Amino acid sequence: MTTAPWRDPALPAAARVDDLLSRMTLQEKTAQLYGVWVGAATDGDGVAPHQHDMAADHSAEEWDELITHGLGQLTRSFGTAPVDPALGARALARAQRRIAGASRFGIPAVAHEECLAGFTAWQATAYPVPLAWGATFDPPLVEEMARRIGQDLRAAGVHQGLAPVLDVVRDPRWGRVEETIGEDPYLTGTIGTAYVRGLESAGVVATLKHFAGYASSAGARNLAPVRAGVREFADVTLPPFEMALREGGARSVMAAYNETDGVPASADPGLLTELLRSEWGFTGTVVADYFGIGFLQTLHRVAGSPAQAAHVALAAGIDVELPTLKCYGKPLVDAVLAGEVPEELVDRAARRVLLQKCELGLLDEDWTPEPTASHLDLDSPANRALARRVAEESVVLLDNPDGVLPLPPDARVAVVGPRAADALAMLGCYSFPSHVLTHHPEVPMGIEIPTLLEALRTELPDAKVTFAEGCGVADPDTAGFEEAVARASEADVCLAVLGDRAGLFGRGTSGEGCDVTDLRLPGVQAELLDALVATGVPVVLILLTGRPYALGRWEGRLGAVVQAFFPGEEGGPAVTGVLSGRVNPSGRLPVSVPRDPGGQPWTYLQPPLGLAGEVSNLDPTPQYAFGHGRSYTSFTWDDFQGTTPDITTDGTYDLSLTVRNTGARAGADVVQLYLHDPVASVTRPDVRLIGYQRVALEPGESRRLTFHFHPDLSSFTDRSGHRIVEPGALELRVGPSSTDVRHTAHLRLTGPVRELGLDRRMRCEVKVSARR
Repeated sequence: MTTAPWRDPALPAAARVDDLLSRMTLQEKTAQLYGVWVGAATDGDGVAPHQHDMAADHSAEEWDELITHGLGQLTRSFGTAPVDPALGARALARAQRRIAGASRFGIPAVAHEECLAGFTAWQATAYPVPLAWGATFDPPLVEEMARRIGQDLRAAGVHQGLAPVLDVVRDPRWGRVEETIGEDPYLTGTIGTAYVRGLESAGVVATLKHFAGYASSAGARNLAPVRAGVREFADVTLPPFEMALREGGARSVMAAYNETDGVPASADPGLLTELLRSEWGFTGTVVADYFGIGFLQTLHRVAGSPAQAAHVALAAGIDVELPTLKCYGKPLVDAVLAGEVPEELVDRAARRVLLQKCELGLLDEDWTPEPTASHLDLDSPANRALARRVAEESVVLLDNPDGVLPLPPDARVAVVGPRAADALAMLGCYSFPSHVLTHHPEVPMGIEIPTLLEALRTELPDAKVTFAEGCGVADPDTAGFEEAVARASEADVCLAVLGDRAGLFGRGTSGEGCDVTDLRLPGVQAELLDALVATGVPVVLILLTGRPYALGRWEGRLGAVVQAFFPGEEGGPAVTGVLSGRVNPSGRLPVSVPRDPGGQPWTYLQPPLGLAGEVSNLDPTPQYAFGHGRSYTSFTWDDFQGTTPDITTDGTYDLSLTVRNTGARAGADVVQLYLHDPVASVTRPDVRLIGYQRVALEPGESRRLTFHFHPDLSSFTDRSGHRIVEPGALELRVGPSSTDVRHTAHLRLTGPVRELGLDRRMRCEVKVSARR
């Protein structure tokens, strides 16, 4: 028996795929270009708007006919409805056997799932959301988390994960802030790249989203037009994607829903082909965001039919239609046969898809869909321990002026607020319980999620703890205020546990399609907090949110402020560990916390005219700056030294300092390096992060850090659209936040303007000495 060349693993992948394509019909090639969402019911409430308009209800007969040509992807076999993981893995394997057995070539589908805060499956670990990853300032920990998520995905038979989100926050009123890593491109790039490395190391295809500009929507409205300028797009939006591709090795990119200056991302060859492939050298697959190709016809109106939408998207560079076929199926086949769409576009996309399948082993004769284990534990003790570590490192102590925290072990504590006794207060909108189980109220949670109230009683067993909800998350009812005030008045300290309810498309106060007009706390929570503060009892504000909220109203009136961004299933023990002092807080803000609800949109990346000044009566200065966070111990940063201050525009500069824990308990500090460019040919942010290092130290212990600065890190896009390094003065500022400067190094770059290419340095490497 002779094996066809495309089945021969000894041949190069390109040769195998070329041989396979030469044997395929048009229908077989197009079948590789779409997914099918078998579990997407069309007879009830859908996950998203337009789902029922876009998703075909495939009967068993249609499914059997469909897979005779093959199939590109299977959409969310686990993330659509609650299914026992082991049964789900066996069902997925069974579906894959049917797909492979029904077509001439026996090629299985790529199975993809959401994994934004863990594997979005019933009974799977719910990790903290990406905004919490940003708060850790700990890429190795995020990489470890992503690796474990990837291992669970692969064990279940899933090949591709739809994460991470690399959108940089531009307006915190946007509902999807919780899905982002923060408001800084360097933090987003380094943390996001770590996640990509972890996922890819487990053999799972990481999918960067949303490419590109999605978070810059006008008015912070989901899917609203983007009016970002060329330099904002090049210097803020794109760098995290470039880093995750170049350094992380991501093998897929998801085209964004938005339009920028009138051109939808899904119809933009300049973005998806010229930049992504020709300039950056990307060779993987570009997938559509769900229904994004159909939206070219129905929402963007740049196509008059599904066939035209398919043509526009294929020409732009989208290889795979997700989540199910609408445009890349029969409409595309008919258009190609009619001579309206060049078959070469189909071949181009099919080649990319099949090359990726070849990398995954799906073209090999010995491929098997069988799960590796009969029992699939997606919430193992090791997973939970890791989720706890991420949650603990992500909790930010914003303020503790009078030392109210840590709490005495025998304190009388009144716990008040709508987020205190609800397990869902810990979870973001892409966690399985928030995303899917709300449609299945009869199904249990599937994982243990201690509420903050439960966790506090466990954490402080000798404390006298009382509880009153006070109000709901978003409703206007104040009837519960009286009981809440009574409980607070009887206590030594009141914990006000306030925040968001994650949901989708208006079903929550945070999440996809849950945008807000301003940054006031939802509902009447602000009024509840006012009433609690008026009792005179020290109030510790605990925020469980998906975005920052304005806190200037209570400046100087609170005993302490603790911020946690949807910290996951172990968030309750993590936050109460900070309250008790078992955990020394080390999280740092990945987004600024505003002073006034209307002082936004604003992030710390502002040129001079974006800062407070005499030209406007509005002061946008935040109450807590990007990078801010307090600890229960103290640190000194001494022996600050730098090398020669004059370097060429292609030189190097080393900056060193010693960090010492001068307190009585172990803790972690985050040393942050910012760049200030006093004079440039275009306006520049006053400061921007270019390096950081998290350092864990025992009492009295010290470590010496050396930041290796290269002028590439000072580069920006000039007026002609080129990335350059300019000669002239620079300042490197070291501090614990973007506004708190401990040390400054003054440099001068000499020599000519230098234009940069793809080999530019994107990361500031940091050397950490041995413990002393």
